[in-house]
Amino acid sequence: MGTNSEDGRVIRREAERVANEVAQGLRTLDDGTAWFCALSPVERQVVLQEVAGYAMQAHITATDGRAGVARSGVKPTANPSVMICMDPPRYGFAALPADEHVKAFRVLVSVFSVADTRRRQTYCKDTCGHAWHNLLPPGERP
Repeated sequence: MGTNSEDGRVIRREAERVANEVAQGLRTLDDGTAWFCALSPVERQVVLQEVAGYAMQAHITATDGRAGVARSGVKPTANPSVMICMDPPRYGFAALPADEHVKAFRVLVSVFSVADTRRRQTYCKDTCGHAWHNLLPPGERP
């Protein structure tokens, strides 16, 4: 069972929102993980691919990987932790066994948070026009 193209677009947009809300402290990692756990196995794979892409776009480093793993609550020896801390990082999280997908999500979002925060504080400081860097808290959304 797969997702149709509209379902895929919806889940990718939702993944973008959730990952960025966690990165900006508008949502906790546990809340993001609960959202992820409610998805179907196919949707989880789509989200893992999407969030891995965000991590790549944020130009994660091995240092970001280690800091993100420490935040994630996932053991440093778990497959997703080892993959993200390699230099260069390894991707392919969606191909991990299904029982590792939650760990992979926590690691990816945590590492993305570290790298994206660094980028918002350097490259985008005071001049950012990226919509995903300017999210409003849930109570302030139109």
